[in-house]
Amino acid sequence: MIYTVTLNPALDKEYRVPELLPNTILRASAVKLDYGGKGFNIARMLAIFETDCIALGFVGGHTGEVLSQGLKGIGIKTDFVHVSEETRTNISAVSDKDNGYIKINEPGPEVSIKETDELLQKIENLIQPGDWWVLSGSLPPGIPVDIYAQMIKLLNKGGARTILDSSGDAFKLGCMAEPFLIKPNLDEIAQIFDGKLNDSLGIEKTITRIHEIGVKNIILSAGKDKAFCSDGMKRWIGIPPKINEMNPIGAGDAMLAAIVYRLSRNETILNAFTWGLAAGTAAASLPGTMMPVQSDVERFINKVVICEE
Repeated sequence: MIYTVTLNPALDKEYRVPELLPNTILRASAVKLDYGGKGFNIARMLAIFETDCIALGFVGGHTGEVLSQGLKGIGIKTDFVHVSEETRTNISAVSDKDNGYIKINEPGPEVSIKETDELLQKIENLIQPGDWWVLSGSLPPGIPVDIYAQMIKLLNKGGARTILDSSGDAFKLGCMAEPFLIKPNLDEIAQIFDGKLNDSLGIEKTITRIHEIGVKNIILSAGKDKAFCSDGMKRWIGIPPKINEMNPIGAGDAMLAAIVYRLSRNETILNAFTWGLAAGTAAASLPGTMMPVQSDVERFINKVVICEE
C-alpha cells in the first residue's frame, strides 16, 4: 500500500479576471476550485496508474469538509485527522490579459499537540512492513518542526519505506532520520546544507554530505533541463525531453508519484528515476492542473536520456 501525508492542505480557489488593477473591484469571469496538497496530487496520479493509495493529513471546519468530499468525489481514499480550526483557503486572481497573477496563501490552522499525537498514532496503527509513505509539503502552525523526523523514525521501525519532499528545517531534520528517498530541488538543498550548487563538483559534494547523514537515495531536481539521482554507490544525470511547456506546476508531484509507483513494484531506483522524469515532462506539457494518463508518460520514457557519472 502507498500512503501520502499532507499536513497543511488547502482549498485552492482561482479567479479569472479581465485585468489585474489596484484599488478596483475585480469581477471574475470564471472560478476554479482545486484540492491543494502535494499528497493529493500524488494520489491523483497514482489513481491514473491504477495503484491504491490512501491520503492522510489534517482537515478542519467547513473548508475541510468541502475538501474531504471533493477528494472522495474524484476517487481518492482518505483517512484524515479532524482538527478544531478551519482548513486554509488559498486565493489567486489570474489576468485574462497577460496571465499575470496574484496569489495569497493562508498559513493554515493551528494544530494542537493532541491532534498531532492523534495523527502519529494513526500512522503507527497503519504501519505494515514494505508499505510506502510519501511525506510532503509545508507545516501548519503549531506542528513541531521535527514532525517528519518523528514520522520517519516511526515508519522505519515498523519496516515501511519513506519518501520525503519538503523544505526548510522540517526537511533537514527529516533527512537526519534516514528516509529511504528524498526529492528536493537545488534551492531547497542550498538553503539547508549551505552547499555551492553552481557546478557539478558542488552538487556532487552536497549529495555525498546528504548520504553521510543517513539518506539512502537522492533524486535532485535541477529545473526543467536535468535532474540527478544517487543511491550512494552510483550516480546518474537524467535529461528529460524538450517540450512546449504549458504549466510546470504539479510536474514535481507527477514525477514523485511515478517514482513511488515504480518503487512499489520492486523496480530499481534508476527505473523509478526514468519514469519520474517522463511523468514530470508529461505533466508539464499539459495545461492547468491536468495530470497525464499513463500512455502520455510511456510516450516520453524512451526519450529520457540517462548518463552514469
